[in-house]
Amino acid sequence: MISTSLIQSTAEILMDKAAIEIPQDYLDGLTQAADAEDGDLSSFVLQAMLENYAVAKEDRRAMCGDTGTPRWYVKMGNETQIEGGPIALENALRLATANATVNVPLRPNRVHPLWRTDHNNNVGIGAPEIEYGFEPGGEWLDLTTVHKGGLFGTDYRMLFPSDGIEGIKRFYLDSLVAFGKRGLACQPAIIGIGLGGTKDSCMVLGKRAACLRIVGDRNPDPKIAALEDEFKELGNSIGMGAMGFVGKSMVIDCNIEVGYCHTGGMQMSVHAFCLSSRRAVARIYADGQVEYRTDPDWFTPYQRRESVTWETQESSAKSA
Repeated sequence: MISTSLIQSTAEILMDKAAIEIPQDYLDGLTQAADAEDGDLSSFVLQAMLENYAVAKEDRRAMCGDTGTPRWYVKMGNETQIEGGPIALENALRLATANATVNVPLRPNRVHPLWRTDHNNNVGIGAPEIEYGFEPGGEWLDLTTVHKGGLFGTDYRMLFPSDGIEGIKRFYLDSLVAFGKRGLACQPAIIGIGLGGTKDSCMVLGKRAACLRIVGDRNPDPKIAALEDEFKELGNSIGMGAMGFVGKSMVIDCNIEVGYCHTGGMQMSVHAFCLSSRRAVARIYADGQVEYRTDPDWFTPYQRRESVTWETQESSAKSA
């Protein structure tokens, strides 16, 4: 059984890491973009951000003045037991968020949408968001915190089967141009695209694609993987670079996730993470061991399963 005190203490460490330490995969991608960038202002922004990240880690200060909106992704093995159950788990994550807001510190960004009530701790009605996933076997708990920019860099459109791949490309480019021209995202960024599902699940797919996959990761479907490569190149060919200035570094990487949808539609969402790609992950075991990493490893074969039951898919794989 995993103790809630260990969950809370681990979560507070993760909040600190996410706010201060850039994941190495994203830092490598950003460094490559800076080396290739030839736009004057875009180059200046990228170099300034790289220097800022180094100073933030050295001084143990948040890498960006706007520390985003903290959210949690929780995944557990099928045999996992939590002390006090799921209510205690969520309580531990809310306490960790409030404590980290004071101790890191994080900017208290969460307010009531109408009355603008601010508890100065990033906790309130529906905040922080906590999303769940499960995996066959094992007694462990994965905690992933993502501090995502909370305002812009997101769009949605109901496409139709007849729009095809070209329609997907048009909306993708429309979104990136709007993000850059109107200051609706901090570029360059990891771009997540959700295709299919329902409107709400499509938005979730796109956000998870942006926040829970690392730079260089590719969808296991080779045709989708080819689209990811194409879309990364396409996004960097529109003449925009860092913060929408002239350049060629709009997209650090592009990740696409799909879900089965209504036969008459083809939902699509586009999400930009942000220039400060903030995520941190830990796996907690029942014996108290904790392993920290930066790859959420969220999109496993189980999460992408198509079969009615997982046992059927496992049996098919063994007999193949």
